Amino acid sequence: MKTYLIDDDNLATYLTEQLLRAEGFSNTICTFQSAKKALDKLLMRAKENLMPQVVFLDLNMPEMDGWQFLDALAPYEEELRGHCAIYILTSSLALADLEKSKEYDLVAGLIHKPLDSGEIRAIQSKLGGEADVE
Repeated sequence: MKTYLIDDDNLATYLTEQLLRAEGFSNTICTFQSAKKALDKLLMRAKENLMPQVVFLDLNMPEMDGWQFLDALAPYEEELRGHCAIYILTSSLALADLEKSKEYDLVAGLIHKPLDSGEIRAIQSKLGGEADVE
């Protein structure tokens, strides 16, 4: 399965990517340090029907944060729904973030960093156990 990992923290990105690969979650992982660049790529890929099945999205980033990324996707919600699940990755323990995430239909869940093997398996199970072996 195609996966986007959007996080401006190099170490967090590296560790998450390695864990996703080790768990057999995805061998097709595109990493982005900029939510704006990820948004541009996702929208371009959506037109070609090649969007990622899963997006892991950090909330706190410069230029465009995770909430702004989600707001920018709102006009495309219909075409993305059912094809692209977004999981917010955050180090915040604020209950407000969890409540706000529920306002976005494309958000499948909020995960506190760091992502672990159990959470990856839960996501795989929720998505039907599809693993990418491309």
